[in-house]
Amino acid sequence: MASSSWGHMAEVDTGTDQRQNEEIEAMAAIYGEEWCVIDDCAKIFCIRISDDIDNPKWTLCLQVMLPNEYPGTAPPVYQLNAPWLKGQERTDLSNSLEEIYMQNIGESILYLWVEKIRDVLIQKSQMTEPGPDVKKKTEEEDAECEDDILSPCPPVKALNLGSSENQAGAATRMVEREELPPIDHGVPITDRRSTFQAHLAPVVCLKQVKTVLAKLYENKKIASATHNIYAYRIYCEDKQTFLQDYEDDGETAAGGRLLHLMEVKGYQNSFSG
Repeated sequence: MASSSWGHMAEVDTGTDQRQNEEIEAMAAIYGEEWCVIDDCAKIFCIRISDDIDNPKWTLCLQVMLPNEYPGTAPPVYQLNAPWLKGQERTDLSNSLEEIYMQNIGESILYLWVEKIRDVLIQKSQMTEPGPDVKKKTEEEDAECEDDILSPCPPVKALNLGSSENQAGAATRMVEREELPPIDHGVPITDRRSTFQAHLAPVVCLKQVKTVLAKLYENKKIASATHNIYAYRIYCEDKQTFLQDYEDDGETAAGGRLLHLMEVKGYQNSFSG
């Protein structure tokens, strides 16, 4: 019985490996030089996607790692790299990719992901750009109000608060949101001359993420670490979406894996680093 089960498991693994190899070959054939092999053994790949091949206006690099369970029972671990991709745009695109996976569980989805990203870039390039005067004014306003734009927490002045008591209470809550949340520090673990330590904190807006990072970097050991990876997930009730992002800090796909784990576990309003 044990021999039969082991043989069946090996057969499944071989089939999965074959499906992955076939998909990799197809992607390389379709996208040519845009497809790049980062680590063949670890099955980490990158593809450069643009709105227009000849005259690109918007470009994004999609990095993927294919786990052993893909495409059967697990999605690819992915990372979206583009200097312009931030905030809600990143969240919306990530949600679109995850929706494609949920609609095609058990199927190869890299091609669907790439073409979805390309569609998003094409739509972005077709959007009407503001005129010089409007654009200049917008940039000036952005520079003055950067924190308000980045933070999903609404500024107090934008709320219809009513009485002075309500105003005071709302202002207090806003201050609490911007204060440093409690940070839990894990026990350091050393493996093969490398030391790892986890840090967790509850966060409800981007300002708190920045505050947590600033506090952690006050520690000289943390600031001088070779890699400081982190990820966060914040649930925006008004939009019923997640504001989430991660940082690899030179450790390929590490932050993306951490964020994926947080998604699988259903964590929200959390910072992990």
